[in-house]
Amino acid sequence: MNLLLLSNSTLPGQDYLSWPKQYIIDFTQQLSLQTVFIPYAGVTIEHDSYTAKVQKALPWLRIEGIHRATNILESLEQAELVIVGGGNTFMLYKLLHEEGLMLPLRERVQQGLPFIGWSAGSNLACPGLYTTNDMPIAEPPSFAGLNVIPFQINPHFTDAVLPNHGGETRSQRIAEYLEAQPSKTVVGLVEGALIIVKDGKYYLKGSEGNKIFRSGVAPQMLPMGDITNILTNS
Repeated sequence: MNLLLLSNSTLPGQDYLSWPKQYIIDFTQQLSLQTVFIPYAGVTIEHDSYTAKVQKALPWLRIEGIHRATNILESLEQAELVIVGGGNTFMLYKLLHEEGLMLPLRERVQQGLPFIGWSAGSNLACPGLYTTNDMPIAEPPSFAGLNVIPFQINPHFTDAVLPNHGGETRSQRIAEYLEAQPSKTVVGLVEGALIIVKDGKYYLKGSEGNKIFRSGVAPQMLPMGDITNILTNS
């Protein structure tokens, strides 16, 4: 499989998709690929506007919003690349299920269709949506994701604690998940970081400060570079 999983699209003060742009260029080899963009996670932005925003940021790709396709399954079958934008993960899952796209998308990615996702789009690649940060504003029929990676991602991960704030930290929320699902692994992916999946290998790039969480052991900082052995050895 061939995946580029970004924690986020944009860093403060930078242009849209600026920080990961070189990674996306390298991933796509700057080829004019027929690209299906899935904007379903967008809630406060219309699907057309979201698609146009991505088209402007990645002009070498031939991007079509899947919501505009006459036949969405045919569009997915003919695609050379799929991009799933961020937003609300619950809404993304709900609409993918309603359109009957979850299984066909999984099959295409497993067959080698290159996949780029950020935030909710990266959550989609996981076994399930369990480690999203989003409000459950929509009710998907299932929490099952594409399950094309063997671990969960928590995007926008931070260890920051707000002064005089009594709510749980991100690490505490991940610990709650692992209490309920002790066999799972979670990667806390900080903003500006990404994971490349290629030929069964996992590579961590971008910003440092990423962590791996497992039940019964203290969280560990992840090194940059090849993290395949760390992720696949429980």
